[in-house]
Amino acid sequence: MMQHPHALRTGLLVASLSVAGLAQADEIRFATPPWPGATVKTEVASQLLERLGYETSVKEASTAIILEGLVGDDIDVDMALWRPSQGAMLDPRLESGELVELVHNIQGARFKLAVPGHVWDAGVHSMTDLAEHAERFDHSFYGIEPGNVGNEIMQDAIDEDVYGLGDWRVVASSVTGMLSQLEANNNDDRWTAFLGWEPHWMNVVYDVHYLEDPEGLWGGASTVSTVASAAFIERAPNVATFLEQMVVPIEVQNAWVHEFSREERPLDDVARDWLDANPDLVGEWLEGVSSADASTPALEAYLTRR
Repeated sequence: MMQHPHALRTGLLVASLSVAGLAQADEIRFATPPWPGATVKTEVASQLLERLGYETSVKEASTAIILEGLVGDDIDVDMALWRPSQGAMLDPRLESGELVELVHNIQGARFKLAVPGHVWDAGVHSMTDLAEHAERFDHSFYGIEPGNVGNEIMQDAIDEDVYGLGDWRVVASSVTGMLSQLEANNNDDRWTAFLGWEPHWMNVVYDVHYLEDPEGLWGGASTVSTVASAAFIERAPNVATFLEQMVVPIEVQNAWVHEFSREERPLDDVARDWLDANPDLVGEWLEGVSSADASTPALEAYLTRR
């Protein structure tokens, strides 16, 4: 994963009252896995809330750690829960009432095994086609960070010999490492089967094709959810209304990721410039929302701080 530590505001905020009278509801603690799309989306939300008068922080961690932090009320919001692939991790916490799923903030997303164009053109269109070409793929799937649910889905296929893949292996690395492997193998002589998803700049830069999955290992169509702790929703209904309305067109997030991760623009610049240039969509997100002190409609506060 490409890291930009200078651009992330990390750590948890101290939950004490300030002289200015900020209450806990004014301190929004985001967390995000180390994925470019989630990172930029969280930064956009964070900067927008700061324009409304809130304080924010962003912590980077794995999804498993974030979910525990949400349940423990150490984290308020995560905007990067993928369905259906992470549903098993999320659903028990929703059913218990500890967490609330506010909105599918990205629709039309994809998260599954993929191959580059030259492999697709050679006839590999489905996971059922992989075993007969195992040597070309070096019996390997390329995943991202260890513990990621996508890696686990691929490992389960191996462990259960689904599609005849019992002698394959998962190469766990990072987003950057996986894409470097894809770049190195991006010719007719070397084949790569890798964990792909959209939104991401890989879909802009590379010819990415997602494999059919007749056994349904990857579930149905993907969505990405904003999830918050129930305690946070209770103490910050104004912010919850904004988060419920922050739905990002997939082409917008693809552009964010391309600027941040491919062009390597500073994270805060990508978010700030987009917020300055897109009052119409931001206005939709802020309908019925107020500033942190409830004195001003949120859209007015945003326009004042542009």
